[in-house]
Amino acid sequence: MNKSKGGSNQRQLFKTKIVPGKPGSGKLFEEEYVVDEGAVECLSMTFESDEKRRKYFLEKLREKLKDPEFRKIEGFPIGEDEDILALSDPPYYTACPNPWFGDFIKLYGKPYDPDEPYNRKPFAVDVSVEKTDPIYRAHSYHTKVPHLAIVPSILHYTQPGDVVLDGFCGSGMTGVAAQRCGSAPETYRKDIEAAWKAEGRDKPQWGARHVVLGDLSPAATFIAANYNLPFDVNAFAKAARQILDEVKEELGWIYETLHTDGKTVGRIEYTVWSEVFSCPDCTGEVVYLDEELDKETKRVKDMFPCPHCGAQQPPAAISINEER
Repeated sequence: MNKSKGGSNQRQLFKTKIVPGKPGSGKLFEEEYVVDEGAVECLSMTFESDEKRRKYFLEKLREKLKDPEFRKIEGFPIGEDEDILALSDPPYYTACPNPWFGDFIKLYGKPYDPDEPYNRKPFAVDVSVEKTDPIYRAHSYHTKVPHLAIVPSILHYTQPGDVVLDGFCGSGMTGVAAQRCGSAPETYRKDIEAAWKAEGRDKPQWGARHVVLGDLSPAATFIAANYNLPFDVNAFAKAARQILDEVKEELGWIYETLHTDGKTVGRIEYTVWSEVFSCPDCTGEVVYLDEELDKETKRVKDMFPCPHCGAQQPPAAISINEER
């Protein structure tokens, strides 16, 4: 179960420093992320560093995993203790039922008060969001809903600081959306506020919400945790670069080819497949990409010119031979 720490903590985890620009970058100086190793507060406890926090709760989780009754919880994952511990970052994320769920709710939740009125009209609106956002595309997942499509519902039904539960979290987009309520850029906020005003709705209350994410799938919760928990940007970039370098060393030759001079070796960035048509007048082969695409406007031409006989044909008048 993943417990999102909220937008404010995420923004405070990293600080930046100005460093000399990398050779060849054309920049005198660059901004570099630095992990803040100062004291951290977690579940009303203070630790010297985030690493100390992690070690403390890992030992607590190790002890809990030895409890036979704990392992009898329905849906408990099949796995060795060390595997569960290696995946976990307690108390925020555990690759098993989270023992600190109650502590989280006690800290951030509030008891139901029947004297405190709560009334929300159904949020019955069409939400149309493109699936091109880089955060959404960072990791694929079946039945995935873009976080930007969830933000309006959270804004409508909750207030800043409320606890949101998603028991079928999948890749954790509800958690991302809840944090977005507190970290959304000004342009996005203005767009939402203008749309709500046009629909006769009150202005939304911006601010991060606390989130509890759960799923029976350990893979889902692991993805959700990595989407929502702060991390060491430099360590991630270094590990990613190491993986790319290893793959390049082992498989890079597959993507090498000779340039048209027959000597210079280049790397294939992408391959364009094109349909090959037959001209109805001369039966000559016509490569669609070469003849139909206007290289200046990057648009498809209205008429299909044959490079052999010069006949102008509409695309519908020619037949496909093959793909090349």
